[in-house]
Amino acid sequence: MIVDRLYKNVEKNGHVCLGLDTDYEYIPEWFRNKFSSKGEAIFNFNKNIIDETLDVVACYKVQIAYYEALGFEGLKAYSDTLKYIRQKGSIVIADIKRGDISKTAQMYAKGHFTGDFEADFVTLNPYMGVNDSIEPFLNYVKNNEKGLFILVRTSNKGARDFQYIKDAQNKALYETVGEKLNDLASENLGHCGFSSIGAVVGCTNNEEGIALREKINKMFLLIPGYGAQGGTKDDIKNYLIKGNGAVVNSSRGILLSYKKVENGDKIFAKCARNEAIKMRDDIRSCL
Repeated sequence: MIVDRLYKNVEKNGHVCLGLDTDYEYIPEWFRNKFSSKGEAIFNFNKNIIDETLDVVACYKVQIAYYEALGFEGLKAYSDTLKYIRQKGSIVIADIKRGDISKTAQMYAKGHFTGDFEADFVTLNPYMGVNDSIEPFLNYVKNNEKGLFILVRTSNKGARDFQYIKDAQNKALYETVGEKLNDLASENLGHCGFSSIGAVVGCTNNEEGIALREKINKMFLLIPGYGAQGGTKDDIKNYLIKGNGAVVNSSRGILLSYKKVENGDKIFAKCARNEAIKMRDDIRSCL
């Protein structure tokens, strides 16, 4: 299963998931001026960063919105980025956060697990129900080496608007969602003991995190919130099981690390590598 590959990547390369949420404005001017289109510049910027970081990150996450915003040329850069990551032997998460009823979900599954936009994992929103939003993707999980990261508890401030609403038993909505998904994950375990049906869980709120991890102990985690959003290595530690079971995303912190270095724009990919290593070693130091 794809989760076994991801588990091994974490063992070998550490826990960093490098987010290629690439805004055209992030690209150093001298580099983007080499190309005739924004899409071409974005793909080649990504390509340079991928080449420099393959051996120090566990996987890559590509947020589709940054590419959709540029229209056709952006979507070509998105497709080319996904293909390049997979050609290089790494794992790519398509951050698409889809969540719709059954037939539409079937088309989303086909569109992002086959063809021009094929990825290894996709992110999903479960709030229209498991049978509608999740079920159409499961055949790809079971038979086509694909995986899911499903929103359970996110790290943004707005998460409290709905995810923390309590029921009559004083259980938060995110807990109910997590428990239901963990049951589904338990039916689809890899050799590593985790499922290819994973969860997106923000790394802040320590005590909540410990309790939640106990309830979703079969789910591999995609963790946002490290660094700029306040999450630390000590927060991350609470979500790991025997030092594994999660990848931790960083996007702008790595992509824009060259801005912290004198003349760093000339070596932006090397700066990204150094920042990824720094993050990798920071997380490993708490184990």
